[in-house]
Amino acid sequence: MFAKILIANRGEIACRVIRTARRMGVRTVAVYSDADAGALHVEMADEAVHIGPSPVGESYLRGDKIVAAALATGAEAIHPGYGFLSENPDFVDQVTAAGLVFIGPSAASIRAMGLKDAAKRLMEKAGVPVVPGYHGEAQEIVLLASKAREIGYPVLIKARAGGGGKGMRRVEHPDDFSEALSGARREAKAAFGDDRVLVEKYIEKPRHIEVQVFGDIFGNVVHLYERDCSAQRRHQKVIEEAPAPGMTPALRKAMTEAAVKAAKAIDYSGAGTIEFIVDASQGLKADRFWFMEMNTRLQVEHPVTEMVTGTDLVEWQLRVASGEKLPKTQSEITLSGHAFEARIYAEDAARGFLPATGTLHHLKFPDTAPEGASMRIETGVRTGDAISPFYDPMIAKLVVHGKTRPAALEALGIALSQTEIAGSTVNTAFLAALAADADFSAGDVDTGLIGRHQQVLTAVSPPSSEIVAAAALAASGAGAHAPTDDPWSSLAGYAHFHPIARRTRLRYGENEILAHVSVRPEGRFQVALDAPYDSALDLRAAGLARWPGHVTVFSGAVGYSFAVPDPLAKADEIAAGADSLRAPMPGLVKLVRAAKGEAVIKGQPLLILEAMKMEHTISATHDGTIAEIATEGAQVTDGTVLVRFAEEAHG
Repeated sequence: MFAKILIANRGEIACRVIRTARRMGVRTVAVYSDADAGALHVEMADEAVHIGPSPVGESYLRGDKIVAAALATGAEAIHPGYGFLSENPDFVDQVTAAGLVFIGPSAASIRAMGLKDAAKRLMEKAGVPVVPGYHGEAQEIVLLASKAREIGYPVLIKARAGGGGKGMRRVEHPDDFSEALSGARREAKAAFGDDRVLVEKYIEKPRHIEVQVFGDIFGNVVHLYERDCSAQRRHQKVIEEAPAPGMTPALRKAMTEAAVKAAKAIDYSGAGTIEFIVDASQGLKADRFWFMEMNTRLQVEHPVTEMVTGTDLVEWQLRVASGEKLPKTQSEITLSGHAFEARIYAEDAARGFLPATGTLHHLKFPDTAPEGASMRIETGVRTGDAISPFYDPMIAKLVVHGKTRPAALEALGIALSQTEIAGSTVNTAFLAALAADADFSAGDVDTGLIGRHQQVLTAVSPPSSEIVAAAALAASGAGAHAPTDDPWSSLAGYAHFHPIARRTRLRYGENEILAHVSVRPEGRFQVALDAPYDSALDLRAAGLARWPGHVTVFSGAVGYSFAVPDPLAKADEIAAGADSLRAPMPGLVKLVRAAKGEAVIKGQPLLILEAMKMEHTISATHDGTIAEIATEGAQVTDGTVLVRFAEEAHG
């Protein structure tokens, strides 16, 4: 076994690897960028090495710096985590050329599966079923459009490199093909440095089911059953589970055998995942699944497999990479119970899942698992940490296990309702709504479920009078939420002739709220609210967090955040109005599609903003004439004016 390893990653996966390595007595070396100097994974590791500025191209994607850090610290092997360089065969070559061990598959195996088109041709030769489509080398738009017509619409354009939904577009009609292809290519180029694509038939009711495989250098390959990852938004996974609901013995046998066959075809060693697309329009059948791609690394959702099989896949990775045989044979790997993983992101579900940033002023996860269940929290952040625009906005993975699917699903809902996060917009309310969705609860899930139910799943009820009153009480500094030396608190319980009152202003979204908080003689508080809210009296304690200029009140999985305006501060003079469009998040102006002086119509795309390697189209909100527009290539922050219209141009 290794004495010391370097982890070429950050965030929750770096922390995850460190925990297992520590349990095994293996020392760890972390690497970090400028933005991560105070990160949790840096604190947890035995040693840490700075590798560059915050942008990934200058730090976490610099294989030369990472290898140099490993050599300088005496590490014997490098664990890549997932993302970044984890599936880069050239990096594997760098590692092995330096005399180090790459904790993962060989460069040859990664190359064999790294490009979706070549991988599918290889799988066809190995007898693994593949989705009907075009996987060739030619990339001329006329050819691709012709192939799309042959396949039959709708089709899916997919980047041949990478994953995570980047460089992917669904196309319903031939007239939309050219525009979708351009967008997919730009996004693929930005994310993977490769703008080539493949075109596949879009399965109308697709299930995304994947099989965890594991191989060693002695030619042994096993599977650890399947995971269902069909709950997706924008082609990115949201809640994963194991085993797949509705799985039949016939399909499980066929799918796991195909997965093992695929891994053996490339002499695979280490952890890997064979992803399949399944046509669920007529139930799960053994002849209705097709190979989609292979992820030659540990998956984000690997904890659900660990929970239902009683394994530690990171331990397996370390053992196999150090030259040991697989810890278990196929017959020794069994399924037990059901597990879910919910990915908690800093994102605004109600605004199309736009990534969010911010400081996590309050971060609290459940202290114990719901009754009858087990739970684990995978995170790489703490209270006070910032969600940076430079990296994926994942905050944590909440993983639960129960004896049955209903029991595990109930535990997931309870755990989400007990999770409190303030300081950034997060998706916990959306996750809770999805877990409670009737179709999802019944196991009737496909990759289009979230899209079909998105309006309901992302809707958040306005705060009740009780929630507003609790926010006003906290904002006023009254009661138990006030500092002990606050004179407002010292007056609680005393009034000579009239109740002591304080006027408090709050802002929720665009709404200004005025509240009057009175201290009653017996030490209780009365909150009087303006219409449309009802006054509230004798409030019970509410879960809440106070942070600079804000109060967040938690109700179930929803966190209602109220701004508390400083009465002495100058009014905000830069609020967005009808005459301007502002950046909804920090990002790069990737493409400008209109010019100063140009007349535009409502809904017309004006520019494309790239944030966290995804493209977001900014469209005109009304007819008008452009007075100013951002410059292509400009790096903007949240709230930056991107487009300004001439004053007389709207109405």
